[in-house]
Amino acid sequence: MHRELLKFSHCGWDIYCPCVPQQCPVCGEAAVSSWRLEEAPVSIPSPLVSGHSQPCSFVLRPTWGNFLGEYDGSADLHVGISSSTGTVYHYNESGVHKDSVGWEQSVSVPLVPAHQHALLHQWDSYLEEFSAADNWRPHRYQEADQNCYTFALTFINRVLLVQEKEPFSKEEFTARYVLPRTRRLSKYLSIWRQISLTGFCILPTHCP
Repeated sequence: MHRELLKFSHCGWDIYCPCVPQQCPVCGEAAVSSWRLEEAPVSIPSPLVSGHSQPCSFVLRPTWGNFLGEYDGSADLHVGISSSTGTVYHYNESGVHKDSVGWEQSVSVPLVPAHQHALLHQWDSYLEEFSAADNWRPHRYQEADQNCYTFALTFINRVLLVQEKEPFSKEEFTARYVLPRTRRLSKYLSIWRQISLTGFCILPTHCP
């Protein structure tokens, strides 16, 4: 589902494709014969993961559909927090949900380093207790300021408080952890869509 892409350089272009072709799609010459080391194919891993395989993480997906299907780059996004077993807790106008499926194409921000065994052990009880609070009843939902992002970030800050660490503002968390990943995703999706149409995506070498 989350296929890696290949990128190789030839005749002044960076060429993205699912597999190396016999001929360069730009100049028609053999794609392999003149490779220097810096032109050799490199794998471009997908930034998408299954949120259910990412324990103790902040996960993000389109509100409707999926990134490789209906998502057009401007539709609303939905976020949640995964348990230690990959159940995704998330909040919307009908309250808190606990999904064991449906987050197979997600962007993930890991929240707990592997060495923090005590926090890993307590994560699920923290998450279960937090999600049962009155704040997350359906009637408390407000699209602007009591939404899925509020739910996820408030939980993250609650855990930081237990650890006696400084909380994140929405702006800080977004800038530090979310935007770098969504920018990478945006570039990947642009390349992937072009490949799905023509078999290749061809960009000038060193194109940002």
